[in-house]
Amino acid sequence: MLRREMKIIRRLSTAILAGAVILAGAGASMAEQPVVDFFQDPVKPALTKGNMKLDVSKAALVVIDAQNDFMSPEGTAWPVLGEAVTERNVVSHLDQLFAAAKQAGMVVALSPHHYYKWDHTWKVQGPLEIFQHKLGIFDRKGPYTLEGFEGSGADFLPRFKKYIEDGKTIIASPHKLYGPQQNDLSFQLRKQGVTQIVLAGMLANMCVESHLHEFLEEGFEVAVIRDAVAAPKLPEGDGNLAALINFRYMANGLWTTDEALKMIAP
Repeated sequence: MLRREMKIIRRLSTAILAGAVILAGAGASMAEQPVVDFFQDPVKPALTKGNMKLDVSKAALVVIDAQNDFMSPEGTAWPVLGEAVTERNVVSHLDQLFAAAKQAGMVVALSPHHYYKWDHTWKVQGPLEIFQHKLGIFDRKGPYTLEGFEGSGADFLPRFKKYIEDGKTIIASPHKLYGPQQNDLSFQLRKQGVTQIVLAGMLANMCVESHLHEFLEEGFEVAVIRDAVAAPKLPEGDGNLAALINFRYMANGLWTTDEALKMIAP
């Protein structure tokens, strides 16, 4: 009986040693592999990049959710958005885009996010809806009053107000979830003869991507400004990377702010 047990032990030891050698080799092999930065465009892409050529006379700058709760350090959602907004310099990039579009006489439109008390009674909600309603993000007293609006989380970032409140900027009715299906943004753009959209704002993987989907389905030509969007970084995943991957698949153009500025005001 003892001999049999010794044989089993020897076989197990041999197997464990062999496994350790294999794992060590695999570890060495993995260490030799370069670290992939998924935010860098692939060296050898499988897809042809969008070839959108901007025509300012037919284009609009559309900025989504340029509001305090998402973009201000005092905003309710800043703890999960601040890192991405800061590292991409989103606020400064949006300021540059606003200024260039205004100088070029380009249509500028806002798609804001506002919630009223009855929106908090929804019986069907997704994870992000629950998150926003729980924190009171974008809350307003009502659609026909500005009581408590000035400086609130639902208000526009002060840095952008000189562009937004110039009497020329289109401020669409609020979207409720992520896309523009529930507001009048597409209608307003069509009435201005817009066929091309330069898209920026928040949240990259939710509202920006949803606006992109809808605009493409409606026949607009759409470019996303990759460093003028931001999204949460949560245990569920990095929304910035998720959005970027899908932008590469779908957008007619995927530009940096510098590239867009050269096209808006060459």
